[in-house]
Amino acid sequence: MEPLQPGLTADEAAACLRPVLDHFREGFVVKDAEGRYLYANAAAARMLGRLVQEVVGRRDEDLLDATTAASLRAGDQAARLQSRPLYRDERLPGGDEGVIELQTLRYCAPGAADPAAAPVCALWTDVTQVRRLQAQLRHALEQLELQQRQNEELRQELQDQPVRDPVSGVYNRHHFEEQLRREIDLSLRENREFALVAIRIDRYGELLERLGAAAGERVLQALGRLLRGNTRVMDAPCRLGEERFAVLLSGVGLATAHARMESVRRQCEAQMVLLEGSELRFTVSMGVASFPHTAQDRQALLAAAEAALARAGERGGNCTLPAPIALDPR
Repeated sequence: MEPLQPGLTADEAAACLRPVLDHFREGFVVKDAEGRYLYANAAAARMLGRLVQEVVGRRDEDLLDATTAASLRAGDQAARLQSRPLYRDERLPGGDEGVIELQTLRYCAPGAADPAAAPVCALWTDVTQVRRLQAQLRHALEQLELQQRQNEELRQELQDQPVRDPVSGVYNRHHFEEQLRREIDLSLRENREFALVAIRIDRYGELLERLGAAAGERVLQALGRLLRGNTRVMDAPCRLGEERFAVLLSGVGLATAHARMESVRRQCEAQMVLLEGSELRFTVSMGVASFPHTAQDRQALLAAAEAALARAGERGGNCTLPAPIALDPR
C-alpha cells in the first residue's frame, strides 16, 4: 500500500481505515453530538447484538435499555469535557454470561470548533473473560487465606493439646508448673508482681455421688469456660486435680487479682449447667496470693494460696479470700 498523500480528505482517510477497523476484535464507534452512531465496526455491532446497518444512524436509546443507554451517554458527555482520552468501565447486555464487561477509551474527534458538539470516538475492549478470571482468582485467594487460617488454628490447637486438660479446656498441671517458674523468674528479674489463685469446686464429691460423672464433667466444662473467658492471653488458667484449679495472673497485684476472681466466683454461682434437661448449680472457693508481697518464694506462695483457700472452705465455701501480706516483702 502506498503512503497517504498530503491533502487526503477525511472521507478518503476513513475509506482507507474502514477495512482495518472492520477486522478489529475491539469495537470502534463514532457518535455525533446527538448520540447517533456515525460509524460502528463489525465488533461493536456484535457487542450491541445488531448488524452494522442496524446501528449506524441510531442512538443508544434506540438500541439498548434506558439504564445502559444513560450510562453510555454519560461517558460520551464526560469525554467532551476532557482534553485527553478518557477510560471508563461499562457494561452491555448480552454475551454468554448475560453481560459484556467493557473497558472503554473515548476521545473527541480533533479539529472541532465547538468541543461540546464534536463527534466522540470510542474503542470498546471486551474484558468479560478477564474480569471473570479475576473474580475466580480473588475467590481462590480468599479460599486459600481461609484455609491458611484454619490450618493455623488447627496447628495451634494441636500444639496446645499436650498442655491442655481435655475436659475443662484449661492448661494442665505440667503447664502450670512451667508457667509458675517463668512468672517467678520474670518477677525477680524485672521487679514486677503476679498473683496465684487456688480454686476448688465446693462439695464436688457430693455432686458426683448424687448425679454421677456426667454431671461432674459438665461442671468442669462450665468452670473451664468461665476461667478462659475471664483471663488474658498472658494469664494461665489450669486444672491441677479432680476438682482443683489454679490461675496465674501475670503482672497483677493482690487487690486486683482478688477483685477479678471474685467476679468469676459470682459468675460461677449464677451459672446454669444443663444435664439431660435438668439444671445444675455449682459454687467455688478461692484463695488469692501474690508474689512477692504475700510470699517471696515458690513454696511459700503455694502455701499462702492454699491457706487462703482453706479459710474460704472453713467459712462454708462460695467465697474468695486473699492471703495476708508478708511483713517483710522484698
